[in-house]
Amino acid sequence: MAKHVEYEKVSSDYLEHRQLKRGAAGWVLLAGLGVSYVISGDFAGWNFGLAQGGWGGMLVATILMATMYTCMVFGLAELASALPVAGAGYGFARRALGPLGGYATGIAILIEYAIAPAAISVFIGDYIKALGLLDATWPVYLACYVIFVGIHLYGVGEALRVMFVITGVAVVALVAFVAGMIPKFDSAKLFDIGDGSFLPMGVTGAWGAIVFAIWFFLAVEGVPLAAEEARDPKRDMPRGIIGAMVVLLVFAAAILLVAPGGAGSKVLEASGNPLPEAVRAAYGGDTFLAQLVNYVGLAGLVASFFSIIYAYSRQLFALSRAGYLPRWMSKTGKRKTPYLALIVPGTIGFVLATVMKSVDPVTGGARLINIAVFGAALSYVLMMVSHIVLRKTAPDLPRPYRTPGGVVTTGVALVLAVAAVIATFFVDEIAAAVTAGIVVVAVAYYWFYSRHHLVANAPEEEFAAIAKAEAELD
Repeated sequence: MAKHVEYEKVSSDYLEHRQLKRGAAGWVLLAGLGVSYVISGDFAGWNFGLAQGGWGGMLVATILMATMYTCMVFGLAELASALPVAGAGYGFARRALGPLGGYATGIAILIEYAIAPAAISVFIGDYIKALGLLDATWPVYLACYVIFVGIHLYGVGEALRVMFVITGVAVVALVAFVAGMIPKFDSAKLFDIGDGSFLPMGVTGAWGAIVFAIWFFLAVEGVPLAAEEARDPKRDMPRGIIGAMVVLLVFAAAILLVAPGGAGSKVLEASGNPLPEAVRAAYGGDTFLAQLVNYVGLAGLVASFFSIIYAYSRQLFALSRAGYLPRWMSKTGKRKTPYLALIVPGTIGFVLATVMKSVDPVTGGARLINIAVFGAALSYVLMMVSHIVLRKTAPDLPRPYRTPGGVVTTGVALVLAVAAVIATFFVDEIAAAVTAGIVVVAVAYYWFYSRHHLVANAPEEEFAAIAKAEAELD
């Protein structure tokens, strides 16, 4: 164990009150979970990148981020098969970088997953408002959190199956949208922002657009968080996360091409409900397709909102169970769901969504995206460093799946992740700086308190203990 940490003895029933339901998900459900995490990014959020860099800048940014995520997913598939624990990214970094590195990674992931649902709830409100159903904002956000946190409290197997159905409905909406927009495609519409050039805001604009290109893929890395609830994580994790990534790549390419190509980039650059608005602009008014995409598009937003709640609860559960964060947040109920890890971040997300939207009705959602992306990109940097370090320091670690290209692949993802962290300061330096400050405060909590109160028999800590013992024997 690291010399600068201290472990406390816990009662024999400590882990009995902190157990998840085993065998709840096979690889198909895991792939569905990966798509569900991300699919809202096709319905709203990505389009703010058009204002940042024009269509050409957004295209360049999307290609770079597609490359980063593909390389990263291959690396995470290896790590998840070798270290199948609920802490996922935190667990990987804990083994490779020690307690502080693991904790910092977990905090970055937690920021991403706690903030992303807040942004998505804002877009859900915008979609509902576009339908003329309700003008209010905070009641919609509150309903989202109460209903979908409630389903998760009921049970993980039930929650994952509901999520899978909702995601399927959202996929139908995306396919219908793409098919309906193809006849209206005109390449000239792609470049109707700024001076009409490929990069109207220059290279800096394209770099800033990275923040919104990430929204096409953000949170797919959350699939390994289901490791302790998977049937066969060593086999199912790689299949699930890679399968999800393939689907997301196809949708990102289709949406980026036909939405602005059918409606015009200018129409979509600041929209909170870009797909229905694209249909209405392309067809000159309201149509059945616009109503279908608007109504069914809510399923896509709900799918991601619903599934990322699952992700933040598992990340908080793992950090709390190991003592890095207050232990009371990792308790599970009779149905083996971490109820406090579901409720606490949900409350924070609801407050943030309400405050951001009231302070800035137009760009409140974009600011929340920037905060989430900062946390995500920082965690990607640390996870890719973890993959590279473990390849060097633990070459004999059993790896049921191995990353094609090895550390070269994850090295590419690492470089692009660093670029993504920097991009958040181009878009909103205040939000990025505040988020960085939150990470610093969290690390201070670790340094002054939690490192003295860690739980030795938490699974992620046991992995590290076994590794240290084997190294000493060698």
